[in-house]
Amino acid sequence: MTAPLLEVIALDVRDAVAAEEGGADRLEVVSDMASGGLTPSADVVAAIAEVCSLPQMVMLRGNAGFTATAEELDRLREEARELAKAGAGGFVFGFLTEEGTVDLEATEALIHAVAPLPWTFHRAVDHAVDVRAAWRAVRLLPNLATVLSSGSPKGVGEGLPVLRERTDAGDGEIILAGGGLKEEHVPALRRWGVRAFHVGSPARESWEHPVDPSRVRAWRHILDSV
Repeated sequence: MTAPLLEVIALDVRDAVAAEEGGADRLEVVSDMASGGLTPSADVVAAIAEVCSLPQMVMLRGNAGFTATAEELDRLREEARELAKAGAGGFVFGFLTEEGTVDLEATEALIHAVAPLPWTFHRAVDHAVDVRAAWRAVRLLPNLATVLSSGSPKGVGEGLPVLRERTDAGDGEIILAGGGLKEEHVPALRRWGVRAFHVGSPARESWEHPVDPSRVRAWRHILDSV
């Protein structure tokens, strides 16, 4: 079985260094976790790139919701160019319409803006009015690396049936399981074929504290032991 990928949320250089020390494979770089993760500054991405070798998947999100106006998309496209120059290895984004369906127009606009870099469709997919339809729409988009999903807005514990359904449908290789992820969820997810995992709060005491290398190391051990 392929070794699992461990992605850790980083807010700054200290988080990135700690994540790498603990054995993470990839970073999701964001700002403002009080809003669920927004676009970080290019300065933060550049500073991380100077001292950390892990790939940076950088959030492109202008508000705490999952919709984007034309003006916000213009700003995100410009920020994507700056972030790519600063060292982003890929991006994290994804939008829903006001009706709760995947906003293909907005999402494809950013896909073109960040090409040829890979990207992750974030947990907006869990908030779609029809999750099955949302997955069908997302999985066909170009340069898609992973889909960050817990299967439910309430977290992995509630969303396991949906994640099982997605793996049965052949989507196991693109699932990045995260959002309320706990150690007890890992064996089943690995058994179903999920090979990428995302941790944010489990890697630190709280969002007021930095990433703890020992907590990342513990997650590395959890994933590698299954």
